[in-house]
Amino acid sequence: MSKRVTSIGGGIIGITTAYYLVKAGCEVMIMDKGNGEEGCSFGNAGYISPSHFVPLASPGIVAEGIKYMLDSKSPFYIKPRFDFSLMKWCWSFYKSANQKTVAKNIHYMNSILQLSRNETIKMAKELGNPFDLKEDGCIMMYRKIETGHHEEELAQQAFEFGIQTKVLEQSELATWEPDVLPNSIGGVYYSTDSHIDPKKYMHFMKEYLINKGVIFSYNTTVRGFRRNGNSVTHLLTNKGDFTCEKLVLATGSWIPSLSKDLGIDLLLQAGKGFSITYKNVKNNIKRPAILVDDRVALTPLGNDLRIGGTMEISGLNLEVSMSRVEGIVEAVNKNYTNLKLEVPKKEDVWAGLRPCTPDGMPYISKTKFQNLVISGGHAMLGISMSAATGLLAKELVLNEKPTINVDAFSINRFD
Repeated sequence: MSKRVTSIGGGIIGITTAYYLVKAGCEVMIMDKGNGEEGCSFGNAGYISPSHFVPLASPGIVAEGIKYMLDSKSPFYIKPRFDFSLMKWCWSFYKSANQKTVAKNIHYMNSILQLSRNETIKMAKELGNPFDLKEDGCIMMYRKIETGHHEEELAQQAFEFGIQTKVLEQSELATWEPDVLPNSIGGVYYSTDSHIDPKKYMHFMKEYLINKGVIFSYNTTVRGFRRNGNSVTHLLTNKGDFTCEKLVLATGSWIPSLSKDLGIDLLLQAGKGFSITYKNVKNNIKRPAILVDDRVALTPLGNDLRIGGTMEISGLNLEVSMSRVEGIVEAVNKNYTNLKLEVPKKEDVWAGLRPCTPDGMPYISKTKFQNLVISGGHAMLGISMSAATGLLAKELVLNEKPTINVDAFSINRFD
């Protein structure tokens, strides 16, 4: 059996997949069209979140999204444009956002998130925790009574999955975060959630894999493929042709443009998000938090603070919308009266494209080609699911039995 594997895509999914392939004795090459210092794997919140077991496509999200469309500072926006693939995606998203579908999918989401948390902790212990894994939970904070009721219902569901939660009153929030004076009326604390420093993770893992013999080919753009029967045999790139024996396609929001050349039509859209990292914050938060009403995430990274949000579906571009950035900063200042963050300059805003499937579930799947596995579509849960995804992709590549059931992550589920 071949043990030479090429991964197209050097983000966190490609990196973690390579990690598990190397442990299995494989020779690995990672190709990426970028320079290895960009993409969603660097500027995100760094969450490892079993608490996020409800898929993005959930009941009520369509109506909420329509309301958001009218606000230039809102956390959600779909840019109207004539694009058949976008229309297909929107229709499939609409069909997926119902109670029956979500009730089925949350079990798969819980399984992969729990597996990923356990694998990430195991990885940190084996490697000496060079990426600052902290198991100090996450607080889902809210300012509206109806939001609080909804979050408490989710906490009950979490409890049924064995996820530990604690409902916090406003006075308790003030005790937990005395330096920043929270202005929320309450929150739900998920003690099982963790977080890492994404940049440290990516830098360390790259060096670790290089030392294990992994070859990185950056600034390498795959322009096409050569096939023989049900196998992909060659990658046609700007740096010449490369043979491939086993192949993983993990290019995030760019997966459809490559898979289409192989006759695989995937429903996936890029969801743009923004983040700002404030350096040496005097009165920093102590625990990660999500401002539920505003869809904004905050992560303390040592003395620094990263805040981020927005889901803007506007194609494959990294244009920064400062009105939405202003909305993120305003939401933080509204919820933490003692932070007093300033709106950054445009050049200091990070933008990334999260790959979003119509049902909020990732693609981790074999294909019609016996040597090709597709892995992506994790939306805002790329870090959260990365370790489990890497393990499962390795198992699919090597024709091993997956650790958990991956049927729900098939690329064919929308056929």
